Amino acid sequence: MPHPANPHPAIDTLGGLKAQGYRPVPVKVEMRNNLIRKLKEGDRLFPGVKGYDDTVIPQLVNAILGKQDIILLGERGQAKSRIVRSLTSLLDEWTPVIAGTEIPEDPYRPITRLGRDLVTKHGDATPIAWVHRDERYGEKLATPDITIADLIGEVDPIKIAEGRYLADELTLHFGLVPRLNRGIFAINELPDLAERIQVGLLNLLEERDIQIRGHKIRLPLDVFVVATANPEDYTNRGRIITPLKDRYGAQIRTHYPESIDHEIEIMQQEAEALDLGDYPITVPVFMREIIAEISHAARRSPDINQRSGVSVRASIANYEALIANAMRRALTLGETEVVPRVSDLPFISPSFQGKVEFEAMEDGQEDKITEKLFRTAVKAVFDRYYDVNDLGSIANAFAEGLSVETGESLTAKSYADIVNRIPSFGAVLQNETTGVKACIVEFVLEGLHLHKLLNKYTVSGKSTYTA
Repeated sequence: MPHPANPHPAIDTLGGLKAQGYRPVPVKVEMRNNLIRKLKEGDRLFPGVKGYDDTVIPQLVNAILGKQDIILLGERGQAKSRIVRSLTSLLDEWTPVIAGTEIPEDPYRPITRLGRDLVTKHGDATPIAWVHRDERYGEKLATPDITIADLIGEVDPIKIAEGRYLADELTLHFGLVPRLNRGIFAINELPDLAERIQVGLLNLLEERDIQIRGHKIRLPLDVFVVATANPEDYTNRGRIITPLKDRYGAQIRTHYPESIDHEIEIMQQEAEALDLGDYPITVPVFMREIIAEISHAARRSPDINQRSGVSVRASIANYEALIANAMRRALTLGETEVVPRVSDLPFISPSFQGKVEFEAMEDGQEDKITEKLFRTAVKAVFDRYYDVNDLGSIANAFAEGLSVETGESLTAKSYADIVNRIPSFGAVLQNETTGVKACIVEFVLEGLHLHKLLNKYTVSGKSTYTA
């Protein structure tokens, strides 16, 4: 027999619910109970959200345990929307509501005129519909054109034209918030909502009800309310009015990934999977680290607008562009292995520059800043993998006038000549594939150049390294 707290969706009447011993609870209590169960069972609370286990998630847990409405405050690309949408996992999978009503209503406590009339008329035979947890979530992006009618409701002129009196509660058309009764309502970029519209949400958060026009009705909604906001919005576009902010129970600050490993996890999880057909792809770990390090370097750079932030989407887009360029090379040169290299980095500039805002607006400065960040990232990763003193024999090989050429348009096999001319590379390369060997050769040569042990001249996409 189904558990009383989770009856089977086959039950189709109010009497059937009563027979099962079903007793509804407010949505915040429902989420709290399911959260407690997940914590006891050791379930992962927010799958797909990386880097917040010790910071944001404990605060979310506390807010839900305390039955508090939440504001998530953070810059763009900090998984705010993902967190909000994942809150549905804390709802029961199926929830019974009165069938035939305009908004989802608790069969035991209907709140609209139509719902009460149906229960009065049919009693235990009142028809029941089942709503899946995903249908109990709705969100709205705050824009200047939002009206109270959109969020709360309005008198429906069509119903008036059909002969109903203006004072009749059945003439009302409910907005988005009432239609999410028994569920979760999220509003994104809350400061962008006009202040006069924010006032309309005060009752929802404090008295838990709404009023529509001049109708003398009290609609005690059961809604979990969550909002997102960007700190920059407080000065550039709008603000959250103090009375509304005061009514939210918890303000939780999100952040960018604090470690390179977290950045890489998100980057690999979210990057668009490219169909490479029969072309095997290998992305050396240090190349992934370079992409992640570029974003971290940008977040520290005075040349990048830090108020705007550097979204994790920059890392994702850069990673996709890196693989795409390696794929283009393989197709063009007739190679069968796809391996990104350091020489592919200039080709991610369009994706990177489209994701950040530069402080310097002079022509040409964006490219210079981008190149500087790329060099900084490569050097930081190189220093994690190699002690430059251990590579002295490779640098010394150039002392007698040796010069080698690299470039994204060269085949991986062409790098075998470099390895043959510099025997010391053998200890660095070990048993790698041809494509990975080419990648490592470029990485080591670039690292030695950044440590000023080699000169580098670049013309038409090809680089020459000399003593």
